[in-house]
Amino acid sequence: MAEKMHIQSAFDRDLEKIQAHIMKMGGLVEAAILDAARSLETRDEELAEQVRQQDRQIDALEELINDEAARVIALRAPTAIDLRLILSVMKISSNLERIGDYAKNLAKRTAVLSQMAPVSDSAASLRRMGREVQLMLKDALDAYIQRDVALARDVIARDTEIDQMYNALFREFLTFMMEDPRNITACMHLHFIAKNVERAGDHVTSIAEQTVYLVTGEKPDEARPKADLPVFVESQD
Repeated sequence: MAEKMHIQSAFDRDLEKIQAHIMKMGGLVEAAILDAARSLETRDEELAEQVRQQDRQIDALEELINDEAARVIALRAPTAIDLRLILSVMKISSNLERIGDYAKNLAKRTAVLSQMAPVSDSAASLRRMGREVQLMLKDALDAYIQRDVALARDVIARDTEIDQMYNALFREFLTFMMEDPRNITACMHLHFIAKNVERAGDHVTSIAEQTVYLVTGEKPDEARPKADLPVFVESQD
C-alpha cells in the first residue's frame, strides 16, 4: 500500500509539473494573439517581430510537455483515468502550439500591410476578433484547471460568435475589393489574417472539448455548431 501511495504521489508531482508548463504555454499564446493583433492595428513591426521570435518558446514548451508526458507514461504505468489525463494534456499542448502558429502568421503580415494604405477600420476589427479568441482561450484554460464542464461548454458555444465575426469581415473585404481594385492585395492579406484568427478559435474550442472529455469521459458526438463559412482562395505560409 505504501509503495502504491508513493507511486501515485510521484505521478501527481509529475502531472503538476506538466500542467505548470501548460499554463505557461497558454500565457505565452494569449500574449501572442493580443500582441500580433495590436502590432497589425498600430503597424508596429518591432512588436510583430517579437511575436515571431517568441513562437520558438511556445514550440519548445510543446516539445518539453510531450517529452515529459511520454516519460510519465513509461515510468508510472498510469491507470486508464490517469492515461486519459496525460493524453488530454498532450492534445491541449498541440492545440496551443497551432494557435501560436496562427498568431505568428498574423505577425508576418504586419510588415507587408504597413507599406499599404489602411483599408477602413479592418485592423481594429481584427484586433477585436483576436481579443475575443484570447478571452476564449483564457476561459478554456481556466475550465481545464478547474475541471469546469459548464465553462468549457460555454467556450465551445462562443466559437459561433468568432465565425460570425469572420463572415462579416469576409463580406467587408469583398465590398472593398469590388469598390476599388487597388484594395485587392491588402484585402487578400487581411482575409488571410481573419481566417487564421478564425482557425485559432477552432483550436481553442478543441481545448475546451478536451476538458469535457476529461471530466465526463465522453467526446462530443456531433459536429460543433458552425456559422456558414465562405470559401476563399488564400495563400499558405
